[in-house]
Amino acid sequence: MNILVLDDEKEIADLVEVYLKNENYNVYKFYNSIDAIKCIDKEKLDMAILDIMINGKNGFEICKYIRDKGLKFPIIMLTAKIEDNDKIKGLTLGADDYITKPFNPLELVARVKSQFRRYTLYNDAENKKNNDIIEINGLTIEKQEHKCLLYDKEIDLTPLEFEILLYLANNRGKVISSEELFEKVWKEKYFDSNNTVMVHIRRIREKLGENTKKPKFIKTVWGVGYKIE
Repeated sequence: MNILVLDDEKEIADLVEVYLKNENYNVYKFYNSIDAIKCIDKEKLDMAILDIMINGKNGFEICKYIRDKGLKFPIIMLTAKIEDNDKIKGLTLGADDYITKPFNPLELVARVKSQFRRYTLYNDAENKKNNDIIEINGLTIEKQEHKCLLYDKEIDLTPLEFEILLYLANNRGKVISSEELFEKVWKEKYFDSNNTVMVHIRRIREKLGENTKKPKFIKTVWGVGYKIE
């Protein structure tokens, strides 16, 4: 984990660095905002610990700079005094936590670990959410909800139709034969004379408003099968 530490009080910055390195964190330590900003632009950071009252850009401004760049890692603010207005300002700009000087270094380490736990849980939830949704050119498939939307309008698919569309979407770019599609969705043995897949594909296309001669979503690869590009 890479942690940016910014404090123009050298003793404090050095102390924070020692305790974080003892926990096997990689520390980028700076005593001025100019070098800190260069690091933010260059390195992949996992957290920032920022002194509020610092020459040049202050901690609030750097916090805003980080969030304006779209970076979502946790930010802990260090401050010699804590007033409600300052706290509200920092939280509004995207800070996650405050520590008032003087502080116990062990408390700082505990706060750092707490923020990392929270951030990891958040990312896991976001990744799960993102993995449960497939979006293809205006078509949205929500796996957990078993919903299909076309340009934000829900499409009324039967469970089988949904499973066919989902299987093709999960294998986007790959040509899936009728045999594979039937055996994966119906869980039964496929027979050459079975035109069930073709009929269901046709119904799905109709519900999606597909042009049969030039479908946008489910394309036919003649003699091979179907695919979603």
